[in-house]
Parts: sequence; C-alpha cells; structure tokens
Amino acid sequence: MGILIAVGQLILSLSILIVLHEGGHFLPSKWFGVKVEKFYLFFDAGIKMFGKKLDGSLFKHKIGETEYGIGWLPLGGYVKIAGMMDESFDKEQLAKEPEDWEFRAKPAWQRLIIMIGGVTVNFILGIFLLSMVLFTYGKEYIPAENATYGIAVDSLGLELGLQDGDRILTVGNTPFDRFNPGILIQGIAIDGAKEVTVERDGRRVNLEVPADFGKRLISETKKGKEVFTYRLPFVVGKVAKGTPAEAAGFAEGDSITMVNNRPTPYFSDFVKVVKPKQDEEISVTFFRDNAKIDKKVTVAPDGKVGLAPYGPDRYFTLKRDEYGIGEAFSQGTRDSYNFLATQVKAFKKIFTGDIAAKDSLGGFISIGGLFGDEWLWERFWYMTGILSLILGFMNLLPIPILDGGHVVFLLYEMVTGRTVPEKVMEYMMYAGLILIGALMIFANGNDLVGLWNGCN
Repeated sequence: MGILIAVGQLILSLSILIVLHEGGHFLPSKWFGVKVEKFYLFFDAGIKMFGKKLDGSLFKHKIGETEYGIGWLPLGGYVKIAGMMDESFDKEQLAKEPEDWEFRAKPAWQRLIIMIGGVTVNFILGIFLLSMVLFTYGKEYIPAENATYGIAVDSLGLELGLQDGDRILTVGNTPFDRFNPGILIQGIAIDGAKEVTVERDGRRVNLEVPADFGKRLISETKKGKEVFTYRLPFVVGKVAKGTPAEAAGFAEGDSITMVNNRPTPYFSDFVKVVKPKQDEEISVTFFRDNAKIDKKVTVAPDGKVGLAPYGPDRYFTLKRDEYGIGEAFSQGTRDSYNFLATQVKAFKKIFTGDIAAKDSLGGFISIGGLFGDEWLWERFWYMTGILSLILGFMNLLPIPILDGGHVVFLLYEMVTGRTVPEKVMEYMMYAGLILIGALMIFANGNDLVGLWNGCN
C-alpha cells in the first residue's frame, strides 16, 4: 500500500508539472497566432502490433485546431507547434513554404518567448509552491542548541572524526544552527568545506575533512547510510508487532539501561550492541514503574528486535517559523534561488569528477521515494515545488531537443541574423534525443541496481 501511495503522488505531481510546463509553451503560441496541433500529457507514440499501427492515445478530444489527449507512455508530455522542428521530427511540413500561422514564420523574439515559456512557468510555480508551503505550514525544526544530548554518530561520521555526544557548531563557515545532517552533507560535498568545528566535553575541536570525503558522503548516503542523528535516551516509544520484542513482552515506556551487562542509556548505544548479534539471544535490562527487570530476547536476522524510542519532540523543544504572505514569498524565493544554486554547483562537480554521476543521478524510483509512503499534503506540495525547479533547470540545459537547445538556436539566429540550417538542426536534435535517452536509461538503471543491491 505504501508503494502505491508513493507512485500515486509521483504520477499526480508529474502530471501537474507536465501540463503546466506545456501550457507555458501553448499560451504564448496562441498569443502570437501560432497553430498548436497537439497538447498531450504523456507521449502518444504509435504501437505496431500484428502488422498494424495502433493509436498511442488513451484519450483524445479535438477543440478547434488543437487535439488534446493523454498518451500511453508516461515519460513527459508535449505540444506540437506547427512549423517547428521538435521531437516529432515532422519534416514533411518543414519542406513547404512557411505559412503565417507557423512557428518558423514568426520573429525570433516571439519564438524565443514561446520556447522559454515552459521553464518560466516551472520556476514561477516552484517559487509559488515553496512560498505557499511556508505560508500554510511554516517551517518546523530543532534548534541545534536544543539537541542537548549531542549527536549519535554512524560509521561515516566516525571517519570524519565525530564522536557520540559531540555538538556540531560550524561546517566550514556555515553555522550549524538547525539540527539537520543535510547541512553537513551539502557543506562538505557541494560547498567544499574543509573543516567541521564541534563542542566536545566543553571544549571546541576542529576536525579536518579528509580528501575526497565529499564524494564518499554522496555515495554512501545514497545507499541509505547516515552520518549522524540526534542522540536520544532509550525509553521505548513503540514495540513493533510480530517482532521478538513483542514476543518477549516489552512495553511502551520501558527504560532500557543495559544489554548483556553493557550500559546502553541511549538508543544509538543499544543499536551498536545489538546489531552484530543476529540470531543470538541477548539479555536486556530495563526499568518499568521503577522496578528493575531483565528479559531474554532473540535478535532477528536483520539485527533488530523491534523496539523504537520516543521521537525528538519528547525531549527537545521544536520551533516552527511562521510566515505572513509577504515573508513567505520572500523566503520562498530565497529558498528557490539557493536550491538552484546548489544544483549548478552539483552539476559542476559531476563534470569535474568530484561527485560520481552514479551516486547523484536517480530516476523515477528515487524521485518516488522522496514522497514517502504516507500521503502528507505538506510534503507533496513541497516536493512538487522542488521538482518544478528541477524540471525548469534541466529543460534549460543547452541540449538539442530540450527547451535550452532551442533557445541556443534562437540566440544564434538573433546574434548572427542567420537561422541554423534545418539539416544541422535535425542531426543535433537526433543527438540530443540519444543523449537524453541514454541519461534516462542510466538514471533509472542506477535506481534498479540500487534496489537490487538493497534486496541482497
């Protein structure tokens, strides 16, 4: 059921983004008197079966000169603009003299507006959605100073030199004022921070970031590993059904203190002791109603017994920033700019080899996982806003067949006064199609490899 919820959110989000993106091309085309032959959500590629070519439309309806429809292939969408070389590679129409209502008959500045209409909608929509999420829900966070037990460090954090109980102060020159591991990951992997400052046993300690640690951060966190999390006292907040802990009789509110006579006052201590004990019987000491109890429990093959602590809201004071409408749009615009700036830096690091493409590019499985297996409207609209910014950014890349490629052709024409020869444009479009196809195969193949590795 959780998978269906994630898939449903992904399909709805992408459908909204595709329709609005293509609408960004459709509306200026109409304003400038250009004929739009088709407006499709998903692609309606024809299917050849039993010697016959079947219509690729699941639904279609013609209104005026435009056919509106839904295709069977959910890899995007398109508007077919008359007199334009696009992914349909319709050369028959281009062989004739241009008509007044064709794209190629319009001035270059009008064609440029038509081409940037889609990404313009994406950027505006992204800013709008992030702003409205802030206005509607605010922004909840844990002030770093409120995480009074410090951090619980995983293996990646140990490589960096972090220790359980540390309190992170700065990552490079960036203050660690909100408890968010993403600040450290971005600071090192994207912004190139060379030093992390922590408070340890009442003194400041500067940790030097190892060479190439940013690349490892991206690679390992993509596999699900953590650098650190907040350290929590181990009072049982949940006993999972059908687990060894339920069979042994553990209950909510039990305060775990030891495993096999080793102190485990924090949940992270418990995990480190128990995880290597797969299929072994362990002795757990805890307090219930001020009474000390010892219980035997057998660890499951995955290194767990089925106990989870209470969440951070039990121990820490969370804050929620509230925004008026003007403040929300101001902050939403800043957040959108910072997100896009981070994407530019990340792409640069991919091209320079500082980040491996296989560790940073994901397909539909990766994107769907970001929505989660529970339908939360705050997260849905936030993720849709983020995806809108990504879609705008990706479409603006100067790759033939993408909007950015068409923009390059038009800028060349506006600067030189000469159009790009149709044959040259055609070959470059084919090259762009092959490149985009290869990237999609790589990204989604990367997801499948990760899924396979996670199951084995």
